[in-house]
Amino acid sequence: MANTPQARMPIKSVETVTSIANGDLHELCDATEAAIEDGGGFGWLSSPGRKRLEDYWKGVLLIPEKVLIIGRIDGVVASSCQIARPPRNNEAQRFMCHLTTFFVAPWARGHGLAPMMLDEAEAFSRSEGFRMINLDVRATQENAIRRYEAAGYVKFGTNPKYALVGEEYIPGYYYYKEIT
Repeated sequence: MANTPQARMPIKSVETVTSIANGDLHELCDATEAAIEDGGGFGWLSSPGRKRLEDYWKGVLLIPEKVLIIGRIDGVVASSCQIARPPRNNEAQRFMCHLTTFFVAPWARGHGLAPMMLDEAEAFSRSEGFRMINLDVRATQENAIRRYEAAGYVKFGTNPKYALVGEEYIPGYYYYKEIT
């Protein structure tokens, strides 16, 4: 009986980072540009250029209220998200954080990286003592919406003018999840 070749499964990993090596920064910028070109650039509608992207990611690491999580496929940076802590003066909402700027590069989709990213974001948030995660998403991000709802995020609101693309307003949805 002949052996049939088996497809090699990609190696996936997710990590919360406090610094980023130069090679990882370039891969993160590549993944970001690919996500923007695919319409999922967490606010950007077109790539702001490599220098601005590099400055953006370096800046994220300098903001104490932000935490960067990256995902890899076979060691290559393919996704990211951030946890934003509430401002220090907001004691009433110190129990909640905001999941933001979540994307997976188009070439890395379909390998199960997004649920791993959500699991890491929730685990980190719990470890920081947060009880709830909020997030918002453009209505056109259908895959992301399905992923959030499958993970137990509850939709609680709609902003009919969440984003402006060209001259068209795009609605946005607001979600929360209790993580205790």
